Amino acid sequence: MFRKSYSAIIVIVSILIIWEIASRLLHIPTWILPAPTVILQEAFTNWHHYNHHIISTIFLTISGFAIGVTVGLLIAILLHLLPRVREALYPLLILSQNIPIIVLAPLLVIWFGFGVTPKLLIITLVCFFPIAVATIDGLKQTNPELIHYMKMAGATKKQIFTKLELPHAIPQLFSGLKISATYSVMGAVISEWLGANQGIGVYMTLASSSFRTDRVFVAILFIMMLCLIFFAIIITAERLILKWRPSEESNR
Repeated sequence: MFRKSYSAIIVIVSILIIWEIASRLLHIPTWILPAPTVILQEAFTNWHHYNHHIISTIFLTISGFAIGVTVGLLIAILLHLLPRVREALYPLLILSQNIPIIVLAPLLVIWFGFGVTPKLLIITLVCFFPIAVATIDGLKQTNPELIHYMKMAGATKKQIFTKLELPHAIPQLFSGLKISATYSVMGAVISEWLGANQGIGVYMTLASSSFRTDRVFVAILFIMMLCLIFFAIIITAERLILKWRPSEESNR
């Protein structure tokens, strides 16, 4: 694990060094492609200009992610327990992801206004699908022999679900959570483009309209950092909850 992280750090640092040298030697204008040092300087010196934007995006992301996780889990459980409902609604579940969010977003603004509701709906739409699909697959992959043994022992459907199927689906659930954690930040930024007073999306829009490319890169930098932080939190929770699972290194 450490070696993989170490290699990734070397690649990232190498790219930044090449970027910095190329910007200096080729005299690329800052408004086209600022050097990494210029971006970092902007990030540190003007922190007071955008710290409230970051806090707003974090709050919006966490709220939408929580709603998306709840909706995804409820849909997955419903479709698993009711096979006939799954046959009817699963195609609609897939079709819901074929509609581009950037196209659906203006409709949500028309229907619900410029408040927080359409923004939460956008984040929920991009978050619930990976969780629902991953959880459904995890529930379906439960060992049928174990289900047969529990039925022979007199277990009810509720006991089979809560004590066997649901715990068996937790690894797949975390796979969906990892994807949704990164999607939630993207959804929050897209929702802020529609019409918000603050947020990283608003800061990025204002920076691009004024040709402050360095500030656009600062916004991109913080978006990447938020995605990595949320992803790391999910991975940490997965390791704490799934201690019983053998590690990849032990399987080799």
